[in-house]
Amino acid sequence: MSELIDLSYEIYNGMPVYPGDIEVELVNNKKIVRDGYCNHNLKIGMHAGTHLDLPAHMLEDVRNAADISLNSISGQAKMIYAVSKEVINLKDIYKSVIEKNDIVIIYTGLEKEYGNKQYYSKHPIISEEFADFLIAKEIKLLGFDMPSPDYSPFKIHQKFFENDIFILENLCNLEKLLGLKSFKIFVFPLKVRAEAAPCRVAAEI
Repeated sequence: MSELIDLSYEIYNGMPVYPGDIEVELVNNKKIVRDGYCNHNLKIGMHAGTHLDLPAHMLEDVRNAADISLNSISGQAKMIYAVSKEVINLKDIYKSVIEKNDIVIIYTGLEKEYGNKQYYSKHPIISEEFADFLIAKEIKLLGFDMPSPDYSPFKIHQKFFENDIFILENLCNLEKLLGLKSFKIFVFPLKVRAEAAPCRVAAEI
């Protein structure tokens, strides 16, 4: 029997956010003891926690998260092991593993720093050569356990977006997928009219 592994961070009041983004506010404004029912209000940026970046994040693109087909962001996935790397470079083993239409997931082990400043300031980056390889392979989607594939001026972001490859950021629990040759990924972004969307992401193993 297959099992679903949750690869998403919880959303909660004061959770970590990218420097410069608004703080997440989850407010319990109605309580059963006082109001007879419970209700929460949520204020959140689209790039908080586990989320999907669309090309409209950095390019003039009319599509928003509400337009995206779930089939286009779910499917067969392969995971790349890149722990303790400052730069994630192309390796021969990647060339033999990654195929057209794969969802490529990169495991860096950075989850252990989630909530610390260095999670955002000292994360690995993807080399241009590796990015070009993934683009040439026509992968379906790129995801990883870090906040970004690059730093300002975000050339790697733009390179993927210009080739219509979406980016799934801030994944967790990837260590539970180590050793698997392939697995299925299911991505469920909020159906929001924005350039990105918080997601629930699961791997089926």
